Amino acid sequence: MALTRDDVLNCLKGIKAPSGSDLVEAGLVRALNVEDDAVRFVMEVSSPEPFAAAKAEAEAALTALGATTVSIVMTAHSAPQAPPDLGTARKSEPSGPEKIPGVDRIIAIASGKGGVGKSTVAANLACALAAEGRKVGMLDADVYGPSQPRMLGVSGRPQSPDGKVILPLRNFGVTMMSIGLMTNEDQAVVWRGPMLMGALQQMLTQVQWGALDVLIVDLPPGTGDVQMTLAQKAHLDGALIVSTPQDVALLDARKGIDMFSQLGTPILGMIENMSTHICSSCGHEEHVFGHGGVTAEAEKLGVPLLAEIPLHLDIRIAADGGAPIVVSKPESAQSQGFRDVARKLIEMGAV
Repeated sequence: MALTRDDVLNCLKGIKAPSGSDLVEAGLVRALNVEDDAVRFVMEVSSPEPFAAAKAEAEAALTALGATTVSIVMTAHSAPQAPPDLGTARKSEPSGPEKIPGVDRIIAIASGKGGVGKSTVAANLACALAAEGRKVGMLDADVYGPSQPRMLGVSGRPQSPDGKVILPLRNFGVTMMSIGLMTNEDQAVVWRGPMLMGALQQMLTQVQWGALDVLIVDLPPGTGDVQMTLAQKAHLDGALIVSTPQDVALLDARKGIDMFSQLGTPILGMIENMSTHICSSCGHEEHVFGHGGVTAEAEKLGVPLLAEIPLHLDIRIAADGGAPIVVSKPESAQSQGFRDVARKLIEMGAV
């Protein structure tokens, strides 16, 4: 008989936390997901070390209960306090953002405003770079709205043979990791900032990315915790800004550009998405969201306008169908814009 959520919770009630109460009573079990005898949840703790034994005991108990996969992620509200000898502490602390082993470059795909097609651009760009012979990874850092599993046609659960290293999934030549692979498609991720930042750090440092020429990071819209954590924990080689031409989107895009400026991340270029629409029946062209706004902004910043991607039904259908237009219709006019961006980044030496 398949495990149920109640089975798992009753099992976890038998595991004591350092405080003396059980894990469930202590409120440590968050984002619990039970599916096909696979159990995944987050332990939200103050510091990981005191809870290591409880985590190991929970893994053993759930395995004995019949779980085929047990994945427990611990996230801490705050870093451990520095020891009194500050001179010694400074020597052991990281000096700043660090390189991810095996990953040559990290490029963030960002937008100030949601709904401008940032994730669609990220998925197509990743596949376009793979088609150009690059070894590409995709980190879906849009934790609250992960869409890359659907767009890249990836399903299944990442495995962790030793409980420490996470094995990512792969499709269309792109190695991919997303919090969306750990939850049901219609399940909301209700996490506070510390949990979100802990999950992002684990996806950056505990995933076995292998040797990559470039890791594409699909950021959430806005200028929040994820962007700051990424810039603080990993060495970002640059960012691409995606925006529609309309003034409202550009207002938010400017804030995103200013954020990267404050974080010391170079802007590699801008991409105007939904630039124009051509009627499939009569051929009439219209600029639904305005025209020229992103071009003017790129000129003002002194960065290249890498592409003007049209608003086209085939791009949307391909993304929803799990095979980006670059893969499903590689010779189409709609895919050429993404291929051009990939080639320009290679020519710039950014990838």
